Amino acid sequence: MQEDFYWQAVMSRNSQADGTFVYAVRSTGIYCNPSCPSRRPKREHVLFFPLPADAEQAGFRACRRCQPQLTPPGEAQVAMVQQVCSYIESHLEEPVTLATLGSLVNMSPFHLQRIFKQSMGISPHQYAEACRLKKLKTRLREGETVTSALIEAGYSSTSRLYERSQAHLGMTPNRYRSGGQNMLIRYTLVTSPLGRLLVAATEKGICFVSLGDSDELLEEALFQEYPAAEIVCDGQQLADWVTALLHHLEGEQPHLSLPLDVQATAFQWRVWRELQAIPYGETRSYGEIAQALGDKKKARAVAQACATNPVALAVPCHRVIRENGAPGGYRWGSERKERLLAQEQAVYIAHSGSSEERPLLPEQGVLSGR
Repeated sequence: MQEDFYWQAVMSRNSQADGTFVYAVRSTGIYCNPSCPSRRPKREHVLFFPLPADAEQAGFRACRRCQPQLTPPGEAQVAMVQQVCSYIESHLEEPVTLATLGSLVNMSPFHLQRIFKQSMGISPHQYAEACRLKKLKTRLREGETVTSALIEAGYSSTSRLYERSQAHLGMTPNRYRSGGQNMLIRYTLVTSPLGRLLVAATEKGICFVSLGDSDELLEEALFQEYPAAEIVCDGQQLADWVTALLHHLEGEQPHLSLPLDVQATAFQWRVWRELQAIPYGETRSYGEIAQALGDKKKARAVAQACATNPVALAVPCHRVIRENGAPGGYRWGSERKERLLAQEQAVYIAHSGSSEERPLLPEQGVLSGR
């Protein structure tokens, strides 16, 4: 029945079906959108796939006329994903399987997983975990006990909650609830080529790197981030990391690989890892980062993840620019962003003897959390 519907959409060149599925032709080895203006194939030569990636995995290549691999998800897929999201959000207290979700939208678990991840950038399981963590954080910030908050958020046990917290909260749930109470953070302030530089760290890694003109404002931002933590000025403990950051700003150490201890959602972690993969001396647009994550429509979400990056330089959000080549915004000032980009390009040219924009080193260090 579903294939009959697909075939009718192909025969009528239904543009509203674009993004809902693609069809592939065995005789040509090409797959297309339903609305493709190319000559209609014979039915016995046609196969249907829910996603371009599925067609390519089967050995077909994208049509150059309709470019189905660039077509965003159709309204039907968007509605399906919204339905799945709503179901997950209302059933956080119980384990929701792919089989259950597939039955809900009349789709196989495998295809549901592929379509959901294409639209959302994460799997249904990861979406459920993100929803639980968001609900947990809200409850903890409202003053609920950890036991009460974990039950409300849908965690099956305390051990499961603490297992997740190390990767996503950046600290134990009790510490997060109290704004970092009983947690020791050391910080220091130094002069850098881009103004004053504040570096702060826990015993596990750097948790805050900020640039500015005023020590008072930089310190205020750190205290707002961890209002109940014990925060002390101690440059000696951070000397090696501060030196690495200063050398990086001076172009003497293009490759940074620093231990990080930061808070993030699942999507933020994915964006920040993509930023760390941008080679020194190169840039990417917000759309290109979103495309690398599986959905170019998430460019705004990528921009938001860049804006909330708490560790300047270590996560190089300055290397993400607008589609038209303009630098775009920067949490620590657009002028600093332009100077950083110019510095990295100048270092590349000096080392390569060429003005060609290529990476000096293969990649930035890998983001590591708790």
